Amino acid sequence: MNSDAYHSYHAVNVAAQVAQASPVQLVLMLTDGLIEELLRARAHIEARRYELKARSLDRCVDMLNGLSSALDVEAGGELVENLSRLYEYCAHRLYQAGYQLDPKIVDEVVDHMTLLRKGWQGMQARHG
Repeated sequence: MNSDAYHSYHAVNVAAQVAQASPVQLVLMLTDGLIEELLRARAHIEARRYELKARSLDRCVDMLNGLSSALDVEAGGELVENLSRLYEYCAHRLYQAGYQLDPKIVDEVVDHMTLLRKGWQGMQARHG
């Protein structure tokens, strides 16, 4: 399959999913994308592909910022404050991973995001 055609199809498919998604589904989609990119960044670190590592980690931080900016600070209380701190912490750790070239730091962030994703999945299962 032609790469451009695949990317066009993928973009249309994602746009359709986003248009129909609930707020929780959007968070799950973004978290899935973040975890995928984290794994890609980890592979770039291990393979010493430094330019690709930098781009990948930048994408990860952008996704964390997107998750953080979607938080309803006024209505969320302590939970939102904790999520905001977690996203900020993870972004900081990713900067360290890029500087230290340490894939274990990326693994730590993957673990946090995977656990958080399970929590969002549980909320979706309970509340639809």
